Amino acid sequence: MKRRDFLKVSAAGAAATAVASPAIAQSSPEVKWRLTSSFPKSLDTIYGGAEQVAKYVAEMTDNKFQIQVFAGGEIVPALQALDATSNGTVEMCHTVSYYYVGKDPTFAIYASVPFGLNARQQNSWWYQGGGMELGNEFFKKSNVIGFPCGNTGTQMGGWFRKEIKTVADLSGLKMRIGGIAGQVLQKVGVVPQQLAGGDIYPALEKGTIDAAEWVGPYDDEKLGFAKVAKYYYYPGFWEGGPTVHAFANLEKWNALPKNYQAILTNAMTNANTWMAARYDMQNPAALKRLVAGGTQLRPFTNEVLEACLKATNELWAEISAKNPDFKKSIDAMQAYRSDEYLWWQVAEYTYDSFMIRSRTRG
Repeated sequence: MKRRDFLKVSAAGAAATAVASPAIAQSSPEVKWRLTSSFPKSLDTIYGGAEQVAKYVAEMTDNKFQIQVFAGGEIVPALQALDATSNGTVEMCHTVSYYYVGKDPTFAIYASVPFGLNARQQNSWWYQGGGMELGNEFFKKSNVIGFPCGNTGTQMGGWFRKEIKTVADLSGLKMRIGGIAGQVLQKVGVVPQQLAGGDIYPALEKGTIDAAEWVGPYDDEKLGFAKVAKYYYYPGFWEGGPTVHAFANLEKWNALPKNYQAILTNAMTNANTWMAARYDMQNPAALKRLVAGGTQLRPFTNEVLEACLKATNELWAEISAKNPDFKKSIDAMQAYRSDEYLWWQVAEYTYDSFMIRSRTRG
């Protein structure tokens, strides 16, 4: 190449770079968001999902997009996280949508409802089965957009001071449980109690309540429930696979550059997987420790489960009759659940059942 031609090409390249650089810079502005969690820092896995999001976003943007995470109560009360995001007090929150059933019971469907979807089915419905479109159509009414950002897997049924063998044993039982699950159990005789996490232990210890549910072995061990209640029941049929959501204020989300939206979406998807995997790793060892310490594991009897399923279906019919949003979402979820379990019983259940039997045989 002649020197004159080389200089022309170099000059053209430099000019192109000069034009392109501002475009790149404009698409990567300095952005700082605040995220309020509904969880305390002591529950490192469920709280940690939000920290993972902030970490991923910072790393993928060379710290140009920073998200500061606050524990429940630091700047916003734990159960007002969605409200603070909706009204723009913060840009984002990390919470469970069933905390807001007082606003509309439809919120619960996209987290977990009694006899709903398990964790994998929740993700399948959201990402591939129309759940995302339905969910965000509903969430838009609260000026937010939602993303799965964690899952605990099927939770435990809670800690009881006495054995539960029949439906009659539930009559008059004071149990810390709220939301939709509390409404279902109320139909079979339970007296639901609304208590914050920090108030559960003393209430169980004093006998103010007879039972309480939280999450599962790893988190429950941290809160010390085994010291004040002997019987640990399973499964938590009201939380077969609860999705923990990240919600972003809709205007703030729409104002983000498209590449930042993509980065944040991928960070939340990563955190969704991270939390589920971490609970699956932590729960077995915690359960072993609890049982070794004297905890008595008990399954809910089929009589109890059947009665609660009947009560659940009755409640869905009652709410659906007066709430079109709820009916639209619960009908879609139940149809999806039916097909999922048609498939589950063929391969997943058969394989898992065989492996569980093989393990118990040594």
